Amino acid sequence: MNTDEANTGGANTDEANTGGANTLDGKVAVITGGSRGIGLGIATAYRAAGAHVVIAARKPSGLAQAHEELLRTEGEGDIHTVVANAGEPDQAEACVDETMKRFGRLDILVNNAATNPYHGDLIDLDLPRAEKTVRVNQYGMIAWTRFAWRAWMAGHGGAVINIASVGGLIVDPHIGYYNATKAAMLHMTRQLAFELGPRARVNAIAPGLIKTELARAVWEVREPILTAKLPMRRLGTVQDVANAALFLASDASSWMTGQTLVLDGGATALPIGVDE
Repeated sequence: MNTDEANTGGANTDEANTGGANTLDGKVAVITGGSRGIGLGIATAYRAAGAHVVIAARKPSGLAQAHEELLRTEGEGDIHTVVANAGEPDQAEACVDETMKRFGRLDILVNNAATNPYHGDLIDLDLPRAEKTVRVNQYGMIAWTRFAWRAWMAGHGGAVINIASVGGLIVDPHIGYYNATKAAMLHMTRQLAFELGPRARVNAIAPGLIKTELARAVWEVREPILTAKLPMRRLGTVQDVANAALFLASDASSWMTGQTLVLDGGATALPIGVDE
């Protein structure tokens, strides 16, 4: 394959040099943890941009509901659902195989699924929950990327988008180990960008607090307090993350790899030591 073609993820170089539209016409995207929240938001944005979407999640009921919701949104792309646990490599491989059999290609992988079974001080973390967190958040990302790479991207190019967290850049009193796995994701994004270039691009998104149903208990009561100091004066939305994921999957970001987009409303830009 021509190197210039590989650098654009299989797109025409002249198109990429013009900045390209955020179009994914005819491409196929696999999104882990795609049945709700950020994952479903990304699937919705990709389908609206012309992609066929495969959403993977653990629960069949959630996938069925997500499928119905996607059918009601804008877009002509096919929708396929696969029951798969992001932390089980054999299920990841089966999902990629099923995607290839159905669509014949796999252009975009979004490693969105994550778990956080432990809240508390890092010093008190037990081994079983540590292993579960690493298995999904770190090794799961590697496994899914490996299968996508071997099945399609090594020969045809592609884009991998890892959904990390702004927690990977800061200290938090309650979810330190989860944040440590997200910090590892940021480093592995750079490592994989080096290893898989120029054929595949690998980038990450580090969202701050996003207004999802899953996080409602965190933000609903405290929203005025949380947003009072943010430069943007609001919390993030699923659409904010989906917009960034669309950019990273499209030819508009064709010369971008190994990078992390921080979407936190300016939280990490706040000065230290300012009075409450």
